[in-house]
Amino acid sequence: MNTLKAEKRSMEIKAKRLRREGYVTGNVFGREIEGSIPVKMNAQEVNRILTTDHKGSQIMLEVDGKAYDVLIKEIDYNALARRVDEIDFQALVQGEKVHSVAEVILVNHDKLAAGVAQELLKEVSYKALPSALVDSVKVDLSTLKIGDTVKVRDLDIAKDKDIVLMTDPDTPVVTVTAVHNVVPETEAEEAAEDDKAAK
Repeated sequence: MNTLKAEKRSMEIKAKRLRREGYVTGNVFGREIEGSIPVKMNAQEVNRILTTDHKGSQIMLEVDGKAYDVLIKEIDYNALARRVDEIDFQALVQGEKVHSVAEVILVNHDKLAAGVAQELLKEVSYKALPSALVDSVKVDLSTLKIGDTVKVRDLDIAKDKDIVLMTDPDTPVVTVTAVHNVVPETEAEEAAEDDKAAK
């Protein structure tokens, strides 16, 4: 499990200023935390950890030396500035189920026999104990053919007895459709003219 260092943040300093200084702001909340803990983290460290972890991932968050087993609950990404502005963490309690999401990852695109895979669902919502949390679920495209649809009930996460699905099991995750080759009009017109010339 990855560890991210954070410091308690003084609310007297505006978030905008902290972001200019190279920090990402955030909050830690949980049943055993009164209110929430406002934190700030080094932006480079945040970017490093987000190369392997994402929303729904479980990490260790070290706040001023105290370690918290947390779930990355929300990531506020600023597309204009191309940076993460804020992250919310939920402190986990052993023995208490937590609501989380698992990212859907399509694998073996190159082994898809025919057609095009259309991803219809980005993440699966579920509840589980901290020990049973998963942050992603893979869909193998190599076994699919045109007309096939994979639903949530077909995923490994749906077969895990320690996980309670919140997303409807009948929700389609990915479907394989035929590729329709559209003939460009100019070529079609040329073919028609060739036909006339041949007659």
